[in-house]
Amino acid sequence: MSSPSKRREMDLMKLMISDYKVEMINDGMQEFYVHFNGPNDSPYHGGVWRIRVELPDAYPYKSPSIGFINKIYHPNVDEMSGSVCLDVINQTWSPMFDLVNVFEVFLPQLLLYPNPSDPLNGEAAALMMRDRNAYEQRVKEYCEKYAKPADIETAPEEHSSDDEMSDEEYDSSDDAIAGQADP
Repeated sequence: MSSPSKRREMDLMKLMISDYKVEMINDGMQEFYVHFNGPNDSPYHGGVWRIRVELPDAYPYKSPSIGFINKIYHPNVDEMSGSVCLDVINQTWSPMFDLVNVFEVFLPQLLLYPNPSDPLNGEAAALMMRDRNAYEQRVKEYCEKYAKPADIETAPEEHSSDDEMSDEEYDSSDDAIAGQADP
């Protein structure tokens, strides 16, 4: 690839031809929504989520920012902001990965194999560890209430928590999540 912008364009096109519905935000190719279906053989099956994706200027060398717009009940997704706690995206990202990997591998794996020991939603994690059946029932209730295919078309815009953080906090939290580049 000759440049990050060419790679961004190629990855976005691969995502679009992989039968994902992609909605662009603004005129650039750095922010967009992707419609994501819950994986089969999971309590999320039948749910459809609108995922906001932001590609940093340094993509693919820096990971995309991924967030659920409509609510999801999951130990590793913040219920209020939709932020995802996903090791591959947040810490071990590699330029070898692309956007199709995010939607065909990373997010399905996150939903199929939640990690209650590293929660962003403590209530979901506690319920999952205490009573798996009750947890799965709550997941299904959220799918029915917030993730029906008709709901995604009218999903409200997300309420960004960036407004509540200073630029210094925002910049420092980025470095902490992404870690330092290898020499």
